[in-house]
Amino acid sequence: MSVGKITIISGPMFSGKTEELIRLVRRSVYAGKKCIVFKPKIDNRYDKEKVCSHNGSILECIIVDKAMGIIDYLEKHAGIDVVGIDEIQFFDDQIEYVVREIARRGYGVIGAGLDKDFRGEPFGRMANLLCVAEETPKLAAVCHKCGEDAYFTQRIVNGKPASYNDEIVKVGAAESYEARCREHHEVPDHLGFQKE
Repeated sequence: MSVGKITIISGPMFSGKTEELIRLVRRSVYAGKKCIVFKPKIDNRYDKEKVCSHNGSILECIIVDKAMGIIDYLEKHAGIDVVGIDEIQFFDDQIEYVVREIARRGYGVIGAGLDKDFRGEPFGRMANLLCVAEETPKLAAVCHKCGEDAYFTQRIVNGKPASYNDEIVKVGAAESYEARCREHHEVPDHLGFQKE
């Protein structure tokens, strides 16, 4: 049995993670590999049944409720070489096991997700996934405030930065989030936060 490779693409919102996932999957298809892409049911921003980048690139996908649904699907469908997983940070804690297991079974795995939540803290199992991956491209966005490289996602509520105490998972796009550099990333109500 061949052992697969894990690639986890990370970065803030608007950094092109899904665009890069789509590019790598299309490259694999061009190389003659059979690919399948999954996304969590919670991600219904642009299309409930497709992976869509903010730039408008689209790819067919399979929607699953839980991470184990990926293994269930693969066990029923033979001949797949590469598994893409978009918005990987939204999956339950089993996602780390699933990614490691399908790579062990010989699948190539390409995952894309936010490495940090709006607080600037590790998002779900992403820190673990980045640790077990062979390749970990980290993408930068452009800071909404100054135009510098942005590695943070800023949640906006009523025109102001969200409180540290707000819920972690809130699916949204440009109406609720901005990319920010470290200097302009704000987390009110976090211990040590001071607005200048």
